[in-house]
Amino acid sequence: MKTLATTLLLSLALAGVGAQAAGIEQAKSSAQVATELQQAKASGQYTFGELDYPPAQPHAASLSSHDVQAQLQQAKFSGQYTFGELEYPPVSAVSAGGKSRADVQAELSQAKASGQYTFGELEYPPIAR
Repeated sequence: MKTLATTLLLSLALAGVGAQAAGIEQAKSSAQVATELQQAKASGQYTFGELDYPPAQPHAASLSSHDVQAQLQQAKFSGQYTFGELEYPPVSAVSAGGKSRADVQAELSQAKASGQYTFGELEYPPIAR
């Protein structure tokens, strides 16, 4: 009985190895791998290190240089373009609230007079009067 079980297990193992070998592609030669690597480097698909991951995909430019410069000028004019850390986040050229500077200053002076405006940590939270 042991001989039959051992023979059966060995035959199944050999059949599995044969089936696996039939599904494996032929191994590539080092010349084929080197050629594929050179093609990947030339097309920009090969990167090295973390800075280039994921690799940039080449794309066709749909805008001309003149169009891009015109869009940049429009963004600067409308206040959507900033340069440096001091201007971040960009402030829209048009105020969202619709209040004038004089209106805001009047509201501030009224809040100071009524005690709703505080400055510093010692007066927080504001004391209701």
